[in-house]
Amino acid sequence: MGVPVPLQNIVGEFPPWFQDLVGSEYAYLFLFGVFVLEGAMLMYFVPSELIVPGSLVLLGHGPDRVVAIIGVAVLGATVGQYALFKLAERGGREWLLKKRWFRVSEDTLDRFDGWFDRWGPVVVPVSNSLLFTRGMLTVPAGLAEMDDRKFVLLSAVGTLCFEAALAGLYLFGVDLLW
Repeated sequence: MGVPVPLQNIVGEFPPWFQDLVGSEYAYLFLFGVFVLEGAMLMYFVPSELIVPGSLVLLGHGPDRVVAIIGVAVLGATVGQYALFKLAERGGREWLLKKRWFRVSEDTLDRFDGWFDRWGPVVVPVSNSLLFTRGMLTVPAGLAEMDDRKFVLLSAVGTLCFEAALAGLYLFGVDLLW
């Protein structure tokens, strides 16, 4: 199952270099980089909720493609979140709040610190599974010096739930429309 014909027309409107990238063996490597940035909370110009559905539009949505895209999404986002987790652990709260690239206010960070203090590590996969809170517990987990392996596992589980749900919603919508 490929991209539905109306969506193929959209892809045809992109510049040739982009079409070449999407059709190349580097498409998944590029997607991995996008998800690393998303996981590290550095992807401010594209909502994370659009990356997997957009990838399915561009790369196709046959079963092998869906599994590959979700796999790349989980791996990339987990790598990005782990990098942010380690920065929080090593740099500390005040250091992060001073960084221009860290666009989380002190009040917001206080709120998520409270969630982590109250519920513990279980909030990592829960927050990664929900809209608008994705990755927000990465910093409190790092500040609490949570075990690395436990963080990576819980982060990956939450991301898998989130990205699989997005892919499922996209595929359900495609089935309804075409």
